[in-house]
Amino acid sequence: MKIDAQQLADRYAAVWNEPDPVARREAISALWRPEGVHYVSTREARGHAALEERIIGSYSKNVRDGGYAFAAVKNAQALPGVITFNWEMIRPATREVVAVGLEFLQVDWEGRIISDFQFIVS
Repeated sequence: MKIDAQQLADRYAAVWNEPDPVARREAISALWRPEGVHYVSTREARGHAALEERIIGSYSKNVRDGGYAFAAVKNAQALPGVITFNWEMIRPATREVVAVGLEFLQVDWEGRIISDFQFIVS
């Protein structure tokens, strides 16, 4: 199965902006394997419940309270079992970029995330 790297990147960024708890939970389930893991800095979120908690925390701080939005940069690339892309945290009204990150995703043959390594670039 050929994985559309940019489509996956766009879906990934969208889940961090999702205000609806049910839609967020469904998106997490569709994106990550049940045992999927997310690493950022010194934090680790393993499994759908921990991923949901991590994403809710980021959403609450950055999107709901901070007024920012996340967007995948149109530079996603795929190699067998791996997808990389950058994302931006922006001010929606002005499109000003306030943070940039790099995702390195290990994916299964269906395109579901096994391991997610997030690096904050700036």
